[in-house]
Amino acid sequence: MSKPSQIDSAKIRNKAELIAWFEAGCAPAKNLLIGVEHEKPPFYLDNNDPVPYQGCENRAGIKEFFEKMALEDDWRPGYELANIIALQKDRVNWTLEPGGQLETGGAPLKDVHQIARETDDTIQEAVQVAKGLGIGLLALGYHPTHSGKDMPFMPKSRNRTFREYVERKKFAHGLDGMFCTSTVQVNLNYESEADMVKMLRVALSLQPVVVSLFANSPFKEGQPSGYQSYRSHVIHNYMGGRYGFMLPVAFEKDFGFEKFVDYALNEMPLIGIYKDNAFIDAKGGKFGDFMAGKLEVDPGHKATLADWENHLNTIWPEVRLRRFLEMRGADNGPAEMIKALPAFWTGLLYDKQSLDAAYELVRPWTNEDREYLRAMTPLKGLQTPFMNGATSVQKLAKQCIDLAEAGLKRRGIINADGDDESVYLRPLHEIADSGRNWAQRLLDLYQNAWNGDMNRLFENQNYENEPSVLTQQAGKYVLEKETGGRAAAAA
Repeated sequence: MSKPSQIDSAKIRNKAELIAWFEAGCAPAKNLLIGVEHEKPPFYLDNNDPVPYQGCENRAGIKEFFEKMALEDDWRPGYELANIIALQKDRVNWTLEPGGQLETGGAPLKDVHQIARETDDTIQEAVQVAKGLGIGLLALGYHPTHSGKDMPFMPKSRNRTFREYVERKKFAHGLDGMFCTSTVQVNLNYESEADMVKMLRVALSLQPVVVSLFANSPFKEGQPSGYQSYRSHVIHNYMGGRYGFMLPVAFEKDFGFEKFVDYALNEMPLIGIYKDNAFIDAKGGKFGDFMAGKLEVDPGHKATLADWENHLNTIWPEVRLRRFLEMRGADNGPAEMIKALPAFWTGLLYDKQSLDAAYELVRPWTNEDREYLRAMTPLKGLQTPFMNGATSVQKLAKQCIDLAEAGLKRRGIINADGDDESVYLRPLHEIADSGRNWAQRLLDLYQNAWNGDMNRLFENQNYENEPSVLTQQAGKYVLEKETGGRAAAAA
């Protein structure tokens, strides 16, 4: 979830200013940037339990992790009241999700090579600090052993308000969507309103393909869930339909900034607002009332553009529209998958030729087609049939990866090893060609090599062990870890 905006304190006078706010996000081609966010659940190395905020006796908590990062690695701490809840350094942020998921918000960067270096650096740094505290970081998209009600609570006012909101409304999946899910998100700019519309429609349509390629959450409460991406299933139309949905308004005639502003003003009530640096329940008020100073929970106070941004941050479709686009469909996973996601979307959406080809691919699809894919891919993944069996998500995935690869090659950005950005698509090629995503590989391990021992999942999916579909096949990976590589040498 997003951190609060405190940037723009200007009072909003009319709807035109909200439209202009989006227009100001348009960037020329030379200034297009890439940002990545990834959430990593912490666990205790000795018993695999979730890590609470505050440690006790000889056990460290997330508070101690943040403090050690600040002390040893020069991260600047951020506080809410007396609690350290964030870190910042060199335009990179660490923030705290409701169930203790540690989210890295990367800097806006020019290319995927830079994203890859940042990803490796931040994960390696965090792994070393966490390990010194007896903590591991888990490369999974959903907590495999605990339900939301059993997860530790993080002391942020936003989390408290959301929890009360979810419990009061008695939403399906209760607190699981807040406390158990971990994702990877990619943020990209748009050049114009027309560019935004095309990119948004392509990205929304293809999110189920991403769900299938990146599925990495097949377990819940200590056993297989029956889904390949249980995270994606749980958040589908979560929070009364404002989370994990396909944003049908984006496919309506004449969609653009104004139509989305009307949607956010009239169709999405406020969940909360920031008052005295704390997030409070808005009691279902509308943003228009807030603009007029008529919000029941804060009468007389008129909304600012920072309040507008905070409102948009509580609308969570599969692709979120702000002053950039935020693609939200991927389970958290190993570092190679975190790097593959921005490569996939950059190649598809920042190259005009690939974007046009992808748009022609998805343009005939109906709302029913998109909803079908959204509902079925968390369950069946790449094996999901489509268009009455005329094609499959696996075939679509191969097409999309090829388009992304062609786009990245046309960008022609080379690293010191002589590789263009398409090198980061290698794990996706392996997954699409084999038809076996991370979820299926983990299920194979659980049912065979691990004999149903869930503890092995934590060992193998600890970021310290650098899990990879490229270098470690299912059984071979476990065997190499146990024999120090002798199995590979013998082979």
